[in-house]
Amino acid sequence: MFFSLIKNRRSIRKYKKRKIEKDKIEKLMKAVLFSPSSKARYPCEFIFVNDNELLTKLSQSKPHGSAFLANAPLGIVVTADSTKSDVWIEDASIATTFILLAAETLGLGACWIQIRKRKYSKTIDSEEYIRNVLSIPDNRHVLAMVG
Repeated sequence: MFFSLIKNRRSIRKYKKRKIEKDKIEKLMKAVLFSPSSKARYPCEFIFVNDNELLTKLSQSKPHGSAFLANAPLGIVVTADSTKSDVWIEDASIATTFILLAAETLGLGACWIQIRKRKYSKTIDSEEYIRNVLSIPDNRHVLAMVG
């Protein structure tokens, strides 16, 4: 079962024009709670976005590889507090993988959008841009988004 899941999962960037059922969103929210965290510090927080205007703004977070988020019914912004854990990148990466696998199990197509170490413009990081769009505090780093 697990091996067929990881074998068949693909990055999906084109979405159907329909909302995701509330129970599926709740299952995605629960899935990240099962994600392991080094020393049980749990530095990650997840922002679930289904507002079209916000999804469009988030889709503009970098010049390439994020535009498809504008047409997604749901975006998940993966953040972590680096003061809680020195391995926040690893913890957030594992949690993001859990989201992708849970989405596949629920019959939802999804794709990882890398944000950390990417640029919105020559002078602004993608992370800073997203922080401004969603009013995320400076102590929280944005690792990725999932569409």
